[in-house]
Amino acid sequence: MKKVLVVDDESSIVTLLKYNLEDAGFEVITANDGLEGLNRAMEEHPDVILLDWMLPGMDGMEVCKELRLKKIQTPIIMLTAKDEEFDKVLGLELGADDYMTKPFSPREVTARVKAMIRRSSISSEHQMNEIKPKEEMYSFGPLQIYPERFEVLLNEEPIEFTPKEFELLVYLIENKNRVLTRDQLLSAVWNYDFAGDTRIVDVHVSHLRDKIEENSRKPVFIKTIRGLGYKFEEPKS
Repeated sequence: MKKVLVVDDESSIVTLLKYNLEDAGFEVITANDGLEGLNRAMEEHPDVILLDWMLPGMDGMEVCKELRLKKIQTPIIMLTAKDEEFDKVLGLELGADDYMTKPFSPREVTARVKAMIRRSSISSEHQMNEIKPKEEMYSFGPLQIYPERFEVLLNEEPIEFTPKEFELLVYLIENKNRVLTRDQLLSAVWNYDFAGDTRIVDVHVSHLRDKIEENSRKPVFIKTIRGLGYKFEEPKS
């Protein structure tokens, strides 16, 4: 049984989410403030964390930041009553994988949790496979990507990526020179079979450019195709 941690100080929301997630077959654990949520995440090792932005004591942003600093890569879905774009982008910058704005439908929350778990399970199985005698590697000038090792080197120096950033990079490379829409990327990388906020893709692409491009404002690898989406372009030799 997959485990979901719900961290929210509104008892009505906790009750609603717990009821619907348990009805969908998940084990649900809860916390009512940020510090408790951080501790439960460390102790219980949930498969997905639903994390409220505004929490007493340590807020959701701090909890998210602390978890990522401790190298805990459990998928995090931020829950926020705020609707400013800055808040959502900040959450993604700190390591959240997705966000939902209150009020939300319990059905959509359940669908997003299932999508996160499906994608995480696929990634885990991929990483647990034994390395083949001839390891797959992509090389583009100073950039080398080792999917089996979950490793990227730029000018022979390792670069740290979140699991979602790495998945996105590998998917773009596997489809190099092909234009991919934001909706296609949401479906393939986030495993959404429903409409999602495409700014999630934009923020993650921005992260990738900051890490692998010499000049993120003039990208060589990940090109924006205006009105369509993105393309990983193999540099001409």
